[in-house]
Amino acid sequence: MNRINSKLAENKKLLSMYFTAGYPNINDTVAIIEELEKNGVDMIEIGLPFSDPLADGPTIQASSTKALENGMTTELLFQQLANIRESVKIPLLIMGYFNPMYQYGIAAFCKKCNEIGIDGLIIPDLPLKEYQEQYKEVFELNNLKNIFLITPQTSDKRIQEIDSVSNSFIYMVSSASVTGNSGGFGTKEADYFKRISDLNLKNPQVIGFGINSKETFYNAIQYQKGAIIGSAFINFISKNKITEISDFINTIV
Repeated sequence: MNRINSKLAENKKLLSMYFTAGYPNINDTVAIIEELEKNGVDMIEIGLPFSDPLADGPTIQASSTKALENGMTTELLFQQLANIRESVKIPLLIMGYFNPMYQYGIAAFCKKCNEIGIDGLIIPDLPLKEYQEQYKEVFELNNLKNIFLITPQTSDKRIQEIDSVSNSFIYMVSSASVTGNSGGFGTKEADYFKRISDLNLKNPQVIGFGINSKETFYNAIQYQKGAIIGSAFINFISKNKITEISDFINTIV
């Protein structure tokens, strides 16, 4: 069984963390992953930096720019992760935009992910229809889960279509804004979380965007399986040592 599905089957709410590969320093990637697992994180999304990250807020954009300046590339990320499964057991996903993967070659990219032990991909700008018609077979061949995103504006019909194609979890964007929104969750978000829960989808949902505190984390997991923290964690590691990551996790759970 894919590691993502095994984790989803556990009787617990999940904490997933996102960070940008090659940030703050070019060789921090593996150390951050190992430290996150050591401190009880359930899944990790490794951001593949891109020069035009449309869905990302200023924090992740800045980390992506810095990582590229540091020299991070797709090939270097694969080199860094070559032996990651010798030390890390939890699910690892790569989150990034389609262009760098396409430039690398989708078949080659998926094959490499499979070889090093990546469990899934999150590609915000890969349309559902294009995935089904052109790439689904190569994803499945390499045991990769493709994670689709939904937003408060996504229709129930579209959500159910995404649910029918998905086979792990659905990434639930908490609001219509970019990543890094720190305003907290109000009635509107709570109603959205409950509305999606009431659809009784076959795939569990994990909420991202705007999770930055114990309060927002627990609000997010009231109806859904888990939550993803990105910008708040990137802000933390930009100012603190990797060995202090436990301090951040302790403020969330």
